[in-house]
Amino acid sequence: MSKLTKEERDSLPDNEFGLPEKRAYPVDTKARARNAKARATQELERGLLTPEERDEIDRAADRKLNED
Repeated sequence: MSKLTKEERDSLPDNEFGLPEKRAYPVDTKARARNAKARATQELERGLLTPEERDEIDRAADRKLNED
């Protein structure tokens, strides 16, 4: 998985993020979607995300992972 540059991240549409309102957890590729799911679970366990936010990230990531 390659690192996103600031320009690449800024150019992503909101719907390519697990939390579009915060533009957090990019899910523009399947690798980043898998990473977002893992990070969201970790952040939930640390108390930095709500269960609802983690679920929102999981749904966005699952949409990317289920694409053909």
